Amino acid sequence: MNTLNRRDALRLLGLSTLGVTALAACAPDASGGAPQGDTAAKAFGFTSWSLNEEAQKAAVQAIVDGYAGSKGVKITTASFPYNEYLNQVTLKLRGGQLTGAIQLDVAWLGALAAMGKLRDLAAPAAKGGYTDVALSSGQSGGKQLGLPWTTGSIGLIANTALLEKAGVDGVPATVEEFEAALKKVAALDGVIPYAAATKAAQLKDILPWMRTFGSPLLDGDTIAVGDEQSVAAVEWYKKLYDAKLIAPDVDRFDARALFAQGKAAFYDDAIIARGVVESQAPDKSLTEKMAPLSRPVLKAGDSPQALLWGHVIAVVEGEGADAAVEFAAHATSDTATVATFFEKVKLPPTTTAGLADPKVSGDAFTTEWTEKITKTATANPFWRYAGYAQIETAIAEQVQAVLVGDSSAKEALAKAAETAKGLQK
Repeated sequence: MNTLNRRDALRLLGLSTLGVTALAACAPDASGGAPQGDTAAKAFGFTSWSLNEEAQKAAVQAIVDGYAGSKGVKITTASFPYNEYLNQVTLKLRGGQLTGAIQLDVAWLGALAAMGKLRDLAAPAAKGGYTDVALSSGQSGGKQLGLPWTTGSIGLIANTALLEKAGVDGVPATVEEFEAALKKVAALDGVIPYAAATKAAQLKDILPWMRTFGSPLLDGDTIAVGDEQSVAAVEWYKKLYDAKLIAPDVDRFDARALFAQGKAAFYDDAIIARGVVESQAPDKSLTEKMAPLSRPVLKAGDSPQALLWGHVIAVVEGEGADAAVEFAAHATSDTATVATFFEKVKLPPTTTAGLADPKVSGDAFTTEWTEKITKTATANPFWRYAGYAQIETAIAEQVQAVLVGDSSAKEALAKAAETAKGLQK
């Protein structure tokens, strides 16, 4: 199995060190103008960060070479390191130096869509057999601007051996059952019941819990953080913190290490967790005890919450755009292609047929994750704004203030909402 290092994990979770400068550069493009070049040309470019990554380079290049050879087209590739990618793509789009197909993180689509240079891919999307969740990852402003290449989610993972040892029967389905399970696990020596994010850098993990408690986070264009439901979620999180059911100063990487060492019963991660934990765990059988679970709901019948993640292929209007669309559709929806890609890199496909292929469906962990977590995953509503990272930071810093006792949840979230309002552009 392929394993991922810390940088790979950052990349796949969309947690690069880019900062907000590049995103700010994605403000609406005032230059306008018609697309340049012959859209019907049989030569086009493909820009991808995966072609710069050792773990995926060969698998992606095989797709490019196979398609070019079978279709008689010329594909010129370009790649940039993930941490520089958004900045480079933004600058080249603005300068009219980038056409063809481009790989995008789902978190960036809204900001780049504002430049007005991406083709609407509704027609090929309708024929691709993509899942509804996958399609949603490529949508922005009411348009289908990306064809989903891999779609996953960030959700909860349990160590079933620790739960059994603590006397927890099954996995919790509601918040009340989850809290009861945490209290049982707390009786075990040296185990953190829930290695939840408590460092500001990762406290955006509170957002799915806010949704669990009923907050929309964003109501139209109105920041809803600070409503009764989000306040209740943070007060509950604070209760877990005070009861030592979650621990101080934990981020995603700390949580992974604790879980890999058998010192945490639950934590939040993406589907890449299996490979990460396998590479870190002294007990190599730990991955057999890992169980993805639907995030507990406030009351029976509610939809479990999870954060969508993944990447799409978008197409820039201009030289070779028509052929680039056909390539993007092939790379993301041809069953043999996506199943082989999964076999090589363990990134789940985005079509119903791809997920049903034996190479994918035979992987129990991926199948279970898709059904229990990705099935109901939704995008971060703040991704539509260029300053989404700053909005998340404003919320995270205020939630941390609550955890350490410097502010009430109501006061802190009111401050976060006020800051967020100034970043809606």
